[in-house]
Amino acid sequence: MSNLLRKHRAAAIIGAAIVVGAGALPFAFSPPTAIAAAEPSGIIAPAGSFAPIVDVDKPAVVTITTTMKVDTGADVGDSPMDEQFRQFFENQGIPFPQQQTPQHRQSQRAMALGSGFIISPDGVIVTNNHVIENATDIKVTLDDGTELPAKLLGTDAKSDLAVLKVKAPKPLATIAWGDSDKLKLGDQILAIGNPFGIGTTVTAGIVSARGRDLHSGPYDDFIQIDAPINRGNSGGPLVDREGNVVGINTAIYSPNGGSVGVGFAIPSDEAKVIVAKLEKNGSIDHGYLGVAIQPVTADVADAVGLSQPQGALVASVNDGTPAARAGIKTGDIVTAVGSETVKTPKDLSRLVADLSPGDKRSLTVWRNGKSMDVNVTVGGNDDSKQAANDKGDGKVQPSNQPSIGVGLANLTPDLREQLNLPRNAEGAVVASVNPDKPAAAAGIQTGDIIVSVNDRPVHDAHDVQNAVAEAGKAGRKSVLLLIERGGDKTFVAVPFSAA
Repeated sequence: MSNLLRKHRAAAIIGAAIVVGAGALPFAFSPPTAIAAAEPSGIIAPAGSFAPIVDVDKPAVVTITTTMKVDTGADVGDSPMDEQFRQFFENQGIPFPQQQTPQHRQSQRAMALGSGFIISPDGVIVTNNHVIENATDIKVTLDDGTELPAKLLGTDAKSDLAVLKVKAPKPLATIAWGDSDKLKLGDQILAIGNPFGIGTTVTAGIVSARGRDLHSGPYDDFIQIDAPINRGNSGGPLVDREGNVVGINTAIYSPNGGSVGVGFAIPSDEAKVIVAKLEKNGSIDHGYLGVAIQPVTADVADAVGLSQPQGALVASVNDGTPAARAGIKTGDIVTAVGSETVKTPKDLSRLVADLSPGDKRSLTVWRNGKSMDVNVTVGGNDDSKQAANDKGDGKVQPSNQPSIGVGLANLTPDLREQLNLPRNAEGAVVASVNPDKPAAAAGIQTGDIIVSVNDRPVHDAHDVQNAVAEAGKAGRKSVLLLIERGGDKTFVAVPFSAA
């Protein structure tokens, strides 16, 4: 380790947080891997030891040191991913510890440290994007201590992956990709990396969970592990009992800056596809539709007549986007992209992100009680807002319908001003909510604007009452409301049976 890393090691250990990747050491985020970590109780290594696996894999694991740009006066180690993880855990009611303020702020440059692994003898290395983000200089230290300058071949912030290349005087040791799809809860795994800059460290654990979505991007499908990982481990390999890479250690949740047994790794089956593209092209142009989506619950499925609660419910469509041009509508449920089934909103996000701008696909959507295909030309990122029309006399409509349990008011100019709505906004304001009725249980709040009922736009309280009554007469077990709150729109299914 360089004197600089030794000098800042104490500072690295002090910082706490949730940590996104173990990425950059001293002075940047938090990765995953515990310094010594005793083998978890009850875990039995093959033949009583993991040494044969370590002997083969450790020579292919590297330490990555970067010189990075930092804004004057900014704390080293702040990152967009840190904020995304913070929001995720705080939304779950889990405290996200504040990092201690560094004694000194870097004015222009800082050093950061992470891990990586070699996938080809000619020096191609995989790591996390956040390990090398904003780097002006990248250095790789091999397992035998050899230091080599590295070139950045490609990086992708959405998947938090990066590919480097070094020139070595001889073929380098490599580590092979494994099959993360075969991982099951309880499977043994090893994490290898350089926590806190103390040197290459191996820790053991099991797969704690699969498919963790931390809301950091369209590729969120993390493997959760209990193998101790810490700052500096980001980008290092997670290997199975065959010694193959099944994940890339990326982040931890930590209330104290160290490992508490909650780490996250990018699955290898996702990573190796992206890595191949980055190695070839240097970057990835992700597809974009321009919709806000949410899950299809059993109540939503029943309200729209869908046989199974699966797909991605379109909560809103941005004007001028590929989705708008293709005719996708609010209330559509996307059930397939081409021949690929969409079971969850995450499926749709990933399938679209895997496409390139200009790609043409047929989306299967459920609309007005039947399935139909919509042809879409995928685009790049675009943003715009929707508008609506104006009506309403402002009289409160005391709706006592047992199937809803809300009091409604028409939108008046005064109400629009109070609620910060456009002058041409339409819908009905929720003036009161009966705490004993299903609307309250579904999360409807006073001040919400009901924009549509069962995919039918509503102009005022009377429209809402009529639409709800019609749904009940049609034998529906629930009603689907499109609610606007704080400028965001979301669908809420309210079951009649609970009324």
